[in-house]
Amino acid sequence: MTTDRRTRAVDEIRTAHLFDMVADLDPRLDFGGGPLGRRVLFGAGGGTFHGPRLRGTVLPGGGDWALFRPDGVMALDVRLTLRTDDDELLYMTYSGRWVTPPDLKADMADPVERHRIDPARYYFRTNPLFETGSKRYAWMNDLVCVGSGYLVDGGIAYRISQVL
Repeated sequence: MTTDRRTRAVDEIRTAHLFDMVADLDPRLDFGGGPLGRRVLFGAGGGTFHGPRLRGTVLPGGGDWALFRPDGVMALDVRLTLRTDDDELLYMTYSGRWVTPPDLKADMADPVERHRIDPARYYFRTNPLFETGSKRYAWMNDLVCVGSGYLVDGGIAYRISQVL
């Protein structure tokens, strides 16, 4: 194996907790099967977020325009509006992947059981980005984040960390 001499050692990627978020979901809207798969809208009906540097609410009106691909993977396309507790607005977008092993598909389809499944048994990762005109939160405009999602009763939750 040859090593390309143009590469160099860089610091390992480190993260720091930014916030935890729970989004309440509206009844889903199923657009049906299309050329790329089955498109479904999981609308956000509200929610909360809290972390060491900010906290607030998830405003209704956003959502996940998810695509269920033919291979069974769900590709995420999320847009949300967050309102901080000091009344500033943050636009949050992310894509990601939710991979459910075949042996969990039946339990994940059961609305009573799905939020009880250990999130370590499925892969649900996101890459949040933020946009705001707020001077107080302008530091968020340049963050790259990673998130780990999981189901909760009545909605979905995430642990969001910024990449340092």
